Amino acid sequence: MSQSERELELEQQLQEVASRITPLFTESIEAAEKHLNSLTKPPGSLGKLEEIARQLAGITGEIAPDLAKRAVIVMAGDHGVCEEGISAFPAEVTPQMVMNFLTGGAAVNVLARGAGADVFCVDMGVNADLTYDSLISCKTRKGTANMTKEAAMARQEALAAIIDGYELTEKLARDGYRMFATGEMGIGNTTASAALCAVLGAMTPDEAVGLGTGINEERRKHKVDVVCRAIACNVPNANDPLDVLAKVGGLEIAGLVGVILGAAANRCLVVIDGFISSAAALVAASIVPQATAYMLGSHLSQEQGHRKLLQTIGLSPMLQLDMRLGEGTGAVLGFHIIDAAVRIMREMATFESAGVSRG
Repeated sequence: MSQSERELELEQQLQEVASRITPLFTESIEAAEKHLNSLTKPPGSLGKLEEIARQLAGITGEIAPDLAKRAVIVMAGDHGVCEEGISAFPAEVTPQMVMNFLTGGAAVNVLARGAGADVFCVDMGVNADLTYDSLISCKTRKGTANMTKEAAMARQEALAAIIDGYELTEKLARDGYRMFATGEMGIGNTTASAALCAVLGAMTPDEAVGLGTGINEERRKHKVDVVCRAIACNVPNANDPLDVLAKVGGLEIAGLVGVILGAAANRCLVVIDGFISSAAALVAASIVPQATAYMLGSHLSQEQGHRKLLQTIGLSPMLQLDMRLGEGTGAVLGFHIIDAAVRIMREMATFESAGVSRG
């Protein structure tokens, strides 16, 4: 099969995925609203919890779905743009942290254990040869190219990474997983995410570029310049999100696009983590706007562009904990809030059952 034929095949696969993403069940949302209003509380008084309950009903068609089987998918990939000195950490940290995920020692592993979630670590494009029994390998290439000099990857590679993320999520959904959290690892990926945000209209490069893993203001300004140079070099087409993703994105970001679309196609909730995950959500929403209904924002990152990015997508964060780690940590914490919403629907007394007079 030629490269053009393979690219066409992947494009068709993505179109098939998009066709599976349908509107939420309005009747179930109405039933959830009716049940919420029958509970022993003033209407709307549980705020975001009620909003989550309605969304879950619309996604699943159930008033109080069983979400006990939940997964955190941590996508890992390296970035050639690290050659430009944009991170406080060296690129070799990516494979080192992947091994930390696999052996259960990272923050996301700890938080996932507390939330009853399984962590799946995926090598989307780590610039190292990694072997470990539980590692899922979907390596398209060993890291992206330096996007200040050429496209980060070919369009076909970006498509392949999206489909890999989709197929993994599809498999997990078949295995009974009904709620997903997006996680990532990749030194340099805040730079790629900032470039995606700048091109897809979320904000300017200066607004999008933050301090990442802890750089100072001088290096942040350099990072802004790197993003501007990458955009000028590649001239990505803002009306074609796949072109933008391929030229200034990352392999792990592309994988997360597939996870988000895969969750939506399987009528599962996908909880979006921080800045990088939200950049993937922006790309996913640009490809299939309907997918936004299946997303839930978890927390507001300290990365300066995150608030505006969430607003652009149409997401509202549940938590603000001054976090900026990534990995899926904020999304996993969000699982506890979602569990609370389900328990309200399942366990709270109604006015009638409790013998409480309505106002």
